[in-house]
Amino acid sequence: MSERDSGGITPGDPLGGDTTPEAPRHESGLPGYTSPAPPGAGGPVAPAHQQAPVLGRYVLAGWWSRAGAQVIDGIIISVIALVLFLPLGAAFGVGFADDSDATIWAAVAGLFLWVFCVAVISLFYAPIFMARTNGKTLGRMVLNIRVVKASGEPITFGYAMLREVVVKAIGFGFLGAITGGIANLLDYLWPLWDEENRCLHDFVVNSRVVKD
Repeated sequence: MSERDSGGITPGDPLGGDTTPEAPRHESGLPGYTSPAPPGAGGPVAPAHQQAPVLGRYVLAGWWSRAGAQVIDGIIISVIALVLFLPLGAAFGVGFADDSDATIWAAVAGLFLWVFCVAVISLFYAPIFMARTNGKTLGRMVLNIRVVKASGEPITFGYAMLREVVVKAIGFGFLGAITGGIANLLDYLWPLWDEENRCLHDFVVNSRVVKD
């Protein structure tokens, strides 16, 4: 009996379905491969240099941009402190006298006044700017980066004060004093090997620095 007589339909007929076995598939689902598919068989792959660490919708800022912003902010704080120091120094008579003892005391008084001016400016500079710009200072504006909370909440004055003054300036300042500066060095270098580019103070307040 012929194949036509047995069922009326032969293999290959449009209505009878094709009984030709399907080409083997690799476990990846790509047809025609019984061994691992060659590179690129699944579609184009983005070059490695185009990939960047991300935090949700943000791209994490690198160490150099963070360090550059810190330097710029330091210069700005020094300039503002100098503008405050000059009239205060003149008002309190800070300067050099003819007497050697008086000169020493005047220099000591001038040093304390300078430290006071820098401390006052540093106390309010970053918190005010960060609260008004949601995480940026002038230095961060130049480098196009900002501080964000990991929770996604806006940066407030209180949070900025906690991060910049209580933790960074006072907390790590104290740790740096008792460790000979090692704590400060580790704090600023930590982003070089942390997978999310965090400084140690970022761990304390759960913050990140991202590209703006």
